[in-house]
Amino acid sequence: MTEADIKLIKSIKTPAYVVDQRLLRQNLITLKRVQNETGCKILLALKGFSMHSVFPLVGEYLSGITASSLFEARLGAESMGKEVHIYAPAYRDDEFDQIMQYCNHIVFNSPAQYRKFKERVKACDKSIECALRLNPEYSEQKVEIYDPCAKNSRMGTVASRITASDLEGLDGLHFHTMCEQNSDTLERTLEVVEQKFGKYMHQMKWINFGGGHHITRDDYDVERLIGLIKHIMQKYDVMVYLEPGEAVALNCGFLVTSVLDVIENGMQLAIIDSSAACHMPDVLEMPYRPHIIGSGKAGEKAHTYRLGGMTCLAGDVVGDYSFDQPLEPGDKLIFTDMAHYTMVKNNMFNGVNLPSIALMDEGEINVIREFTFADYKGRLS
Repeated sequence: MTEADIKLIKSIKTPAYVVDQRLLRQNLITLKRVQNETGCKILLALKGFSMHSVFPLVGEYLSGITASSLFEARLGAESMGKEVHIYAPAYRDDEFDQIMQYCNHIVFNSPAQYRKFKERVKACDKSIECALRLNPEYSEQKVEIYDPCAKNSRMGTVASRITASDLEGLDGLHFHTMCEQNSDTLERTLEVVEQKFGKYMHQMKWINFGGGHHITRDDYDVERLIGLIKHIMQKYDVMVYLEPGEAVALNCGFLVTSVLDVIENGMQLAIIDSSAACHMPDVLEMPYRPHIIGSGKAGEKAHTYRLGGMTCLAGDVVGDYSFDQPLEPGDKLIFTDMAHYTMVKNNMFNGVNLPSIALMDEGEINVIREFTFADYKGRLS
């Protein structure tokens, strides 16, 4: 990022999410290359990135979207208009007809869910392909809240609970065991998937590798991924789908925020006009420490501060950062990698307003959405 880009981002009223379309396009080019070299299809997972103003751009490169709910499916269908896949741990009776209206691929979590709805799918006036989500009971994920294969997980069906009759009429199989991981993890996962479910894979039209593939990260082994996709496609004569959300928007967004006050209580404390709890909840859930442009770790630079949000939650703390110069009220800070799992998970706890949403391109930054009291009131009754 150039000094001119930083100056441009800091010119915006805070707080604001800023997505750089140039960086987004670079990610999409990498993903398109994987599709071109393998023949697979890559979908945007809306649970990670649902900024529909850029769906036309995403649709130029990817094959469609994957949803986790009726509303996500409708958003993808109406805003991109390509393939629409859906998976949920269970489907509601009163929503399923609408889901079929928007989706052309439906993944069921259990054989019981498939049996419950398959006649409605057959009777639908459009072609819909159905699949079953598998639980390979293998994962290298260290954070349990993000581990679909944790003990007693509700996600997917384990091999011991599947019979050949459960799969009759299905078009695909789906597994999702990864989170922010490289293709070597996928390779080891596929070995387990083939061992446990390979006998069923020949009869399918497609296999969905799920998400968690950090394909656009600098150290990601894209060549290994390409080889793994080709192996499965050739061995089982199937289409392969991948559905990363994070890889699409990785490192292409920012959250710009202003320092409101600086106080001291055992250390320097800076209060910002944003919030970990409201605007970047993965900081508390994961947890992780987002980078701020120009900052260092605590004690690395001359002046260290604990950054806290503006809510009344005592634990609304982003982390400890150091800077070359003292922070003053009005200073603007730019958090990086703030496109995915931010806008889709943010909230208005304490009535704190949401950051505006802006798009940045060559020398331009445009605010495309601002939030008001009406948005807050409209969520309540």
